[in-house]
Amino acid sequence: MAKKLWGGRFTKKTHPLVEEFTKSIDYDYKLAKVDIIGSQIHVSILEKSGFLTKDEKSALLKGLDAIYNDIKDGKFVFDPDCEDIHTNIQNALENEVGDLVTKLHTARSRNDQVLFDLKLFSKNELLEITALLTDLKKAFAKACVSAKDIIIPGYTHLQRAQLIYLSDYLKSYMEMLDRDLNRLVDIGARIKLSLGAGALAGTPIKAEIYSQSIKDFITEQKKFAKVLNLKCDVTHAKALDTVSDRDFVIEILSALAILGMHLSRFAEDIIIWSTKEFNYVQLDDAFATGSSLMPQKKNPDVLELARGSVGTLNGNLVSVLTMMKGLPLTYNRDMQLDKPPLFSSLEIISRELKVMAPLVMTLTWNTDVIRSGIEEDESLYATDLAYYLIGKGMPFSKAHEVIGRLIRYSFENKRMIRSMKDEELNAFSDQLKHEEIVKLIDPEVSVKSRISVER
Repeated sequence: MAKKLWGGRFTKKTHPLVEEFTKSIDYDYKLAKVDIIGSQIHVSILEKSGFLTKDEKSALLKGLDAIYNDIKDGKFVFDPDCEDIHTNIQNALENEVGDLVTKLHTARSRNDQVLFDLKLFSKNELLEITALLTDLKKAFAKACVSAKDIIIPGYTHLQRAQLIYLSDYLKSYMEMLDRDLNRLVDIGARIKLSLGAGALAGTPIKAEIYSQSIKDFITEQKKFAKVLNLKCDVTHAKALDTVSDRDFVIEILSALAILGMHLSRFAEDIIIWSTKEFNYVQLDDAFATGSSLMPQKKNPDVLELARGSVGTLNGNLVSVLTMMKGLPLTYNRDMQLDKPPLFSSLEIISRELKVMAPLVMTLTWNTDVIRSGIEEDESLYATDLAYYLIGKGMPFSKAHEVIGRLIRYSFENKRMIRSMKDEELNAFSDQLKHEEIVKLIDPEVSVKSRISVER
């Protein structure tokens, strides 16, 4: 059984079933690197506060550096018998520095230790996610350039509505991704690194020492310089909130769920449009899969998994919200369960963003099929024809009714409106003129007539 960070008050060993039920090393090993960083900062704090000599500080930092390098190089052994990653690292450090390790936990609680780890981990992960999200936005931007002259039907209620530029459709997803990016950046900026809360009520060390030590360490270590917006502002009241706060986890999970939903909506559009019934777009073979039975199949599995993953993303958010909703102040062991959902959502979104960018850039649009479908469907110009009558002084409701009857007549009699002469058109309104209508039933004219929005 691995050595614990506690136990003096107890007369019995922990039951093996309790050991198995309560341990978190199976997933919090992901915090190993940031836990080392937190410990390195804590060592500096202890030395500045007189709890360690300079030699002791040097020895501990050297030992922690050795463990960090082992973790980075994949040589560190994660002990499944340890309660958590903090215990695992403490035990490894004992092998490096001997009994000196017993001073490391001075003025420290795992309550604030794990929170520091999780915040620093989250800030770094958010930087990675925002970089991937920026790459996806660039992929959409490139797709917009190649699709700038393509006109497609726009849909409401999954029914054809009005003609739009394909580039505008793609830009609408760029708008969604831009909001996602801003949300994630804002969340990252709000995450303030903090040490010194202790278990819940602070420590005998001055708050300024904690704050300055965090800033000094991050500044000195170039590899961590990208972690911005540092703040350590610990009072007794704030310490209570600090160890019991998981708002930042919930915010991240919420933002990732929204981002996943946006990716799912795009996936759904492409899934539908790549069917034989639509045939608007083709997936590159490298981003599709086949059937083990049917040789002809080309399946959009990547897009389907992006769509399906929203269930997990939403569930992760709800699980943490539900876990937190009834917890009394301050720390409770329930909070250990915030990590699997957070790690899960970050991994899902990271994988999705990585595969979605090249997928978007390799989409092929079947312009002939799209153009043919537009030519056969004059109902796409119904609103344009209503505006035409309004321009002649007809009230909107009357114009709406006239064009509605005209469209119905066209469907029922299989008559193209552009082929109707004035006499036939006048049965609906004497203001309908064949020569003028023919000019309106044109994709370019239709999309360019709507000038209330920027392109």
